[in-house]
Amino acid sequence: MCNFAEKLTLKPGEITQLDYKELQKNNFDDKAISEIVQVISYFNYINRVADGLGLEPEEFIDEKGYKK
Repeated sequence: MCNFAEKLTLKPGEITQLDYKELQKNNFDDKAISEIVQVISYFNYINRVADGLGLEPEEFIDEKGYKK
């Protein structure tokens, strides 16, 4: 699933049926695959919105050491 998430994030146009078959081989059914795609896509979307608007992380995030 992590390999799929990386590919969907970095090279979405290269996703093929083989990628879905690999998920199915790892016991993900169609419903799970749909949810995986939706969660990955949402996080990619919301991060791009935040980056595109120049938003800075909230202070509590910096306290946890996430900010570079």
